[in-house]
Amino acid sequence: MISVEPLARADAPLARRNPVAKLAASLVFSFALVATIDPVAPAIAIAVELAVLPLFGLRYATLARRAWPLLLGAVGIVVALVLFAAEREGRTLIEAGPVVVTSGVLLTATGLVLRMLAVALPGVIVFATTDATDLADALIQNAKAPPRFAIGALAAFRLVPLLAQEWQIISMARRARGLDAGRNPVARLRLFASTAFTLLVGAIRQGTRLAVAMDSRGFDAGTPRTVARRQSFTWADGALVLGAALLAGAALTVSVLLGTFRPLWS
Repeated sequence: MISVEPLARADAPLARRNPVAKLAASLVFSFALVATIDPVAPAIAIAVELAVLPLFGLRYATLARRAWPLLLGAVGIVVALVLFAAEREGRTLIEAGPVVVTSGVLLTATGLVLRMLAVALPGVIVFATTDATDLADALIQNAKAPPRFAIGALAAFRLVPLLAQEWQIISMARRARGLDAGRNPVARLRLFASTAFTLLVGAIRQGTRLAVAMDSRGFDAGTPRTVARRQSFTWADGALVLGAALLAGAALTVSVLLGTFRPLWS
């Protein structure tokens, strides 16, 4: 069965906070870390994110299952910098033909990987602990977002799990027709690209049908709409946003005090 329900315990202290507050806190916490490429501030941020994970009602194994694409991206960043970095400052650590790994390249790669994880993990946590309908209602009521935008985002959020199932269906159909790459990496890459293109075409068709269906039901009209679930923004929700800003500022302050702060604009 396809499920898009939140994976956290509903009674967790931070899981039951207003969806807009959780989204704002994740954006504030993430954007503050974009200012630096040093490894200290993102490492502190990741430690904070993992420390507060139980307060969101999430288990670490659940987060690992949701965040595994980030780990693949981290490996890709390290490999790309090791192979193609233009500047190779610092002490040479490994030299194997054209592959030269220096301490400067390794430090830069570590900083970029940690920053990517620190920026992306808050979003993973928020969407794993938030019901899509509650998020759309909160965007309309608390963030004053246009209902057309909020409900369109809700529809897209609901359709995301269908893409995973459709990928499996396309793969099984091609395997039944004898289109299997086996252990050939080139054939696997070609089959992956073909399957991704087929999925993209299907997603565009589904989006078009959904847009027509929404317009036929009056979502393009200017008539004010009501919401079934009331979403209140309390002082605790404001404290969550403020706490995220303070923790991000503390991580940057520690980086500056230790002398490792490397601003992105330098």
